[in-house]
Amino acid sequence: MTAYVYILRCGDGSYYVGSTRNLDHRVWQHMAGAGCVYTAKRQPVELVFSEEFTNVGDAYAMEKRIQNWSRAKREALIRGDFGALHDAARCRNETSSERRK
Repeated sequence: MTAYVYILRCGDGSYYVGSTRNLDHRVWQHMAGAGCVYTAKRQPVELVFSEEFTNVGDAYAMEKRIQNWSRAKREALIRGDFGALHDAARCRNETSSERRK
C-alpha cells in the first residue's frame, strides 16, 4: 500500500511533517484548516516536500526521523540539496568533535 511522508510550510514560516496514505486528501485537509490543530493555527500552508513509500511503516518511520531534524536539515531536504543535508547532519558541538579525535 502506497504511503507518503510530507512537509508543509506554514504561514508563520514553520514546518509541519506528517505521513499519510492519501496525500492529496491530507493536504486538502490541512489547507482547509481541518488537518490538525498545529496547521489550523498557522494558515496558509503549502506542500513543499513529499516522498512516496510502498510501506506505511516506512513512511511513518521517516516522518519521525524528519521531525527530529534541525530546520537547516529540513530545508536542505526540501531543496533536494543532499550535500547540504549531509553537512547539516554533522555535529557542530565542539565537545562532541573532540570526542571523535
